[in-house]
Formats: sequence, structure tokens, C-alpha cells
Amino acid sequence: MILNNQRLREIDRNIWVQDQSFKYWGLEVGTRMTVIRLAGNSIILISPIKLESQTQENISKLGTVKYIIAPNLFHYLYLQEAKNIYPQAQVLVVPGLTDKQPEIAIDKVFFEDEIDFGSELEYILFAGFRVSMITQAATLNEVVFYHPASKTLILTDTAFNFDGEGCSRSESISNHRVDRTFPWLTQLGAKIMGSYDTLQPSVLEKLVIEDREKVQASVEKILSWDFQRVIMAHGSIVENDAKNQLKKGYEWFLNKNLTKLK
Repeated sequence: MILNNQRLREIDRNIWVQDQSFKYWGLEVGTRMTVIRLAGNSIILISPIKLESQTQENISKLGTVKYIIAPNLFHYLYLQEAKNIYPQAQVLVVPGLTDKQPEIAIDKVFFEDEIDFGSELEYILFAGFRVSMITQAATLNEVVFYHPASKTLILTDTAFNFDGEGCSRSESISNHRVDRTFPWLTQLGAKIMGSYDTLQPSVLEKLVIEDREKVQASVEKILSWDFQRVIMAHGSIVENDAKNQLKKGYEWFLNKNLTKLK
């Protein structure tokens, strides 16, 4: 993950990411925006970060922003700012965000309004998943996306992958070598929480799970997609064997074996 980097990184044809610094509970976990180009050069921004002028310029070279997406009930920090920059774009959010953030100009709600990207981008609601807020648990209502052309699964907070050893290791993305820059304290926290060098939720989410059947049904639907790569909002992108890694991660999370992969 590249923190405070002003460059869009091409992951595959018609899909890019850009990372930005973000701290959670005092730990630098970073955050990531995913950019997808549809037919006709229409652009989708999933979980927009703060859009500096250079980022705006880079996006404008790709096409015209048509959709700005808040993929769960917690990734909306720069949603209104992005709408102000791209007033022609539609703001798409998950159920519950309209009530949680009534000041945001929202155009459509997933599963309540018709939202169809055709065969270029598929999505489902990750039902049953909850996050720990220290004093209480909260429903995430995350929408998970699948980009068939690049065989990429796009998650937000339903799995993490904090790995590497400071800047001594790197990942390869579209022929670029990318230093992994998670501070040692973040790596230590990830090891304690069970999200170090493994593609899965943390121990905190495991402690607050209630409806295991809904979570399992969501995971098995996701595993039915033919993806090879996983992009998440916090952690290093998994480029190889991602489907099997996610399956193993959720078997740990659910304490049970899942359907065999096709």
C-alpha cells in the first residue's frame, strides 16, 4: 500500500487504485479508492479518498465520472466532496446511509433503487457482517463488487491483509514494484488481531458475529465468482491465489468448511 501517493496505479485493464494515509485506533492502516472505467469511458469511484488536484487530473484522463459509491456504512468520508467536484455524477450508497448521513446528496440506494452496470460490474450485499466499535457492534451493510473483465473482487472492510516487513518487501502490480509501507506498529496490531499476512476479517469481527448463516451464504455467493485478485480498502492487494486465500480466511472466521471451489 502506497500512502499519500498522488498517482493512480493501473491494476488491470480499466481498473485502477489510489491509496491514502488513514489512521484507525491510532494505527496507520491506509485506505484505498478503486476506479473502474465502463464502456463509453464512464468512470466509477468506489470509496473515494480525498481528491487532490493531481488525482482529479489523473481521473479526467480516464473518462467522465458517472458514479460515486459509498460501499458500506463507514466509507463515506469524502463522498460529498467528490460529488461537489463531479456534480454530474450519481452518488450510490448502501441501505441505511441516507438515515446515518442525511446531509449527503444521495441519488440512489443499492437494492432499493435500480442500479445496473450490465455485465461490466456485478455486486451483492454482504449480509450478516458486523464490525466492532469497541463499546458495541454495528452492521456494516457492505456491497461487494466483482469486475469480470479483470477477474477482480473488490472488498472494503470485510477482509484485510496487512503484510510485509516494512519497506523490505514489495508487491508487483502491472509491472510496477510497490514497497509495502505498513509501520511496524500496524504490523504488530495486525498480528494480534489475526489479520497479518492473511486474507480475512480480524478477531474483532469474529467476536461480534451473530448470523453465521447469512455470512456463509454471502461468502459462498462471492466464491462462486471467477476472481483471481482481491482489492480491499485496508491492506495489500492479493494478486495470486486470492480466491483460495479468501475461502481459508472465512473458514477460520466461521469455524467451518465452505463449499469446494470450482
